[in-house]
Amino acid sequence: MAASECPRVRLWRWRRNPLRRRCDVIEAWVVLCGWLFALLGAVFGGIAAADAVVGSAEQQRAESHRVTAVLVKDAEDPGPARVTSDHLVWATVRWTDANGSVRTDEARVAPKTKAGGKVEVWTDRSGVLPKEPLSETEILLHAVAGGVLAGAGAAGVVLGSAWVVRLGMERRRLEQWAAEWERLDTPWGWKTG
Repeated sequence: MAASECPRVRLWRWRRNPLRRRCDVIEAWVVLCGWLFALLGAVFGGIAAADAVVGSAEQQRAESHRVTAVLVKDAEDPGPARVTSDHLVWATVRWTDANGSVRTDEARVAPKTKAGGKVEVWTDRSGVLPKEPLSETEILLHAVAGGVLAGAGAAGVVLGSAWVVRLGMERRRLEQWAAEWERLDTPWGWKTG
């Protein structure tokens, strides 16, 4: 029977076998636990990250609201070289906050908007102009992406740790084999290697 025709013995580390050593069983448990903890870490890490993203986005949405602001000076056309993906430009706007204070800040507005024109901008409790809150679809996409990345990171850390443990066990096993060969070679007074 050729070497390529030898049947593979599945789960050999778990079967009773006179050639199986204690380190083989420990390695099998390390691999099994590594995959199990990687799976659990990926699931729970992904869920926790997705919940954190959703919570943060909902908090931002709850703390910000639209206000009507007045453009202080004409919004300039940035030209074709500086056109952004949303086709908006930065311009100075003024609005009155909930406390009655007049505020001035930079906001994104349509190009060529004239001074005195009214624009809708987002503000929070402190009067800072945040970005527009994420939509439901954007929250879902961010949550999924964050969950996948966190889950993959958690699984990677666990599987990497299991791999390092297996490398240490392999090095120890090779040292044990070398010691056993040394012990077998010495009584006869000659060396095999």
